[in-house]
Amino acid sequence: MYEGAVQDLIDELGRLPGVGPKSAQRIAFHLLAADAADVGRLVASLQRVQAEVRFCSICFNVAEAEQCRICRDPRRTLDVICVVEEPKDVVAIERTREFRGRYHVLGGAISPIEGIGPDDLKVKELMSRLMDGSVTELIIATDPNLEGEATAAYLARLVSPMGLAVSRLASGLPVGGDLEYADEVTLGRAFEGRRRI
Repeated sequence: MYEGAVQDLIDELGRLPGVGPKSAQRIAFHLLAADAADVGRLVASLQRVQAEVRFCSICFNVAEAEQCRICRDPRRTLDVICVVEEPKDVVAIERTREFRGRYHVLGGAISPIEGIGPDDLKVKELMSRLMDGSVTELIIATDPNLEGEATAAYLARLVSPMGLAVSRLASGLPVGGDLEYADEVTLGRAFEGRRRI
């Protein structure tokens, strides 16, 4: 335990996701030893993010304007929407340069244990986007875990009466992985998702 401001900084850093007590302490002491200019830039960046960044009014991705750059891009196709859990998932998919449609960020996944249900996510907003009839395909790209699977199943059931083509991202073996280290679920999905070559 440290005095006043130092302990307050460690406590606040420790509240960040993925930052445990030891990491919070290391970051705090790094900041104490850093130049005032470096700390000033960090503070300015945090204040700028707080003041300028919002969520896109269409897809709920992070944006600095009313709409994100993807929703403003006229080259993106309007008939395919990829549903993801978080804005960081949009970045991951964009890095592949394989998807040219639009996104919808749910803001999480259904998790009864954590008390998160469909009403806590941007599901109603997704349904509103699908109502105009311009979307023909929905790609569900939620995480391949229990919560992501539950969310995918819920969305698939919800949109099935609309007659959309609904697909789920394939999951299976990672490139460079060894079969002997794959768990049964991953290996089973790899068999289900196999394709002809």
